[in-house]
Amino acid sequence: MDDNLEAPFAAPKPDAPPEREEDEQSSGDEDQGPDWTKIPGLNVARPVIPKRGEKDFEPIAQGGSGLQRHVLDRSRAAMLEALKATRTISYKSVSHAIWYPELSRAHVTVARGIHFTTMGHSAARPAPVPVPEEDAKKMQKRLELLPEEALYLVERGAMYCWKPTDEPVHHTAHLDDMGGVPMTVQQAFAEMIGTEDLTLEKYQVYAYLKRLGYVVTRAKPPSSDYPVPPPFPSTARTSTSILARLYNAMASLLARLTRIFSPSFNWWRPIRCSRWLHHNMSNVSLYKSLRFLSSGHHVPLHIQRTPEKPPSPYEIFFHLYKPSTPFKKTAPPPPDFSVVVVNARTSPMPTISELTDLFGQLPELPPPAPRKRVSFAQQKLAAASAASSTPSQAKGPTSTEQSLRTPVTAWLWPPSCFGAAQKSSVQARPPNPFPSLKMGNKIVVIAAVDAGTISFFRFGQGVFTEWPMA
Repeated sequence: MDDNLEAPFAAPKPDAPPEREEDEQSSGDEDQGPDWTKIPGLNVARPVIPKRGEKDFEPIAQGGSGLQRHVLDRSRAAMLEALKATRTISYKSVSHAIWYPELSRAHVTVARGIHFTTMGHSAARPAPVPVPEEDAKKMQKRLELLPEEALYLVERGAMYCWKPTDEPVHHTAHLDDMGGVPMTVQQAFAEMIGTEDLTLEKYQVYAYLKRLGYVVTRAKPPSSDYPVPPPFPSTARTSTSILARLYNAMASLLARLTRIFSPSFNWWRPIRCSRWLHHNMSNVSLYKSLRFLSSGHHVPLHIQRTPEKPPSPYEIFFHLYKPSTPFKKTAPPPPDFSVVVVNARTSPMPTISELTDLFGQLPELPPPAPRKRVSFAQQKLAAASAASSTPSQAKGPTSTEQSLRTPVTAWLWPPSCFGAAQKSSVQARPPNPFPSLKMGNKIVVIAAVDAGTISFFRFGQGVFTEWPMA
């Protein structure tokens, strides 16, 4: 039978087994769209979106059949009918705010819900009502929202936003204390996007991270009232003691004398093994001798920057906190991540100079803690052995002369010079360098927005010079 001549019929399909039906519904949860025809009527208070399933038809070159067109038209009509439904919210759970375009802030007059535990800041503003002359200089503290915070609450239906006006407005029940006209979501987007350095890409990243549960704040305070985390610890060297200074001076003097009497550096034979006292026979010394070019992030970049070059789009804009991080709005802790937002269609890949400038603003992170993979049986065995055994101190040499003689002997005559290494009774396990090499000591997250599609890229400052791979 020709597919183009096939007509829809109302014959019911045979019932499928329940196990197969559940598998079909859950097989394409991430790939397919919802079936709009199964959404309950619009009179239901809380409609439930059904599970997604597999496609009933596959596209063909000759076009769809009559049954396929009928099913697609019915689904499209159901989708449009569901999207046209009026969005309703509870008056008891909605907040109210007044948007001031000259300040680029939203003054929260009625705060409801848990959103304001991590959003908004307190700002001192003049009293809006006439006050006596003796109280005219007093400032009033009020809760204000940044443009992205107000727009996020308006978009998700958690807050009504009003705009002051001098025109007389009709009073509405339960809204007599609000002065102004209500703002729609479209009007909020039109008036708030573009204020306080907020672009559409930055708001999309902010809303996406907020929906995931993160706490998002500004990296640069837009005003003096905006709370900021404590400054990053300085990486400057602390003052050393007098003994340390004398030791450094003597070491530099001996190094200069050795450099004078030693032969010049041979580029074709970079390995310099001094057999006297066996100082340069370790793996670290060998790799250091092979490195005849300066390396490391402390070496400055010899790149000339033109003054007429436009400013770089790679600047830290958001601070990000994990949902598990204890957060206090008045005193935020150091951020977990720093986020840079760029437009993927107008911004090129970051250069090494831009990445160096970003890393210069971030603190150094400690190396990640090693993962301990211990089974439950091993944990029970260790707990039982710790409870049964009594701590005992091993008897050993306690004299000062012997404790000082041991490192001197090991320094003058290492075990390798005798042909075989003497294994100590207790050997410390060397740390695993690969987690530190993978993470680095500084991390910055770049969010690239391409027409609404957000992609996150993590850039880390490597620590290869700090881990000699032996």
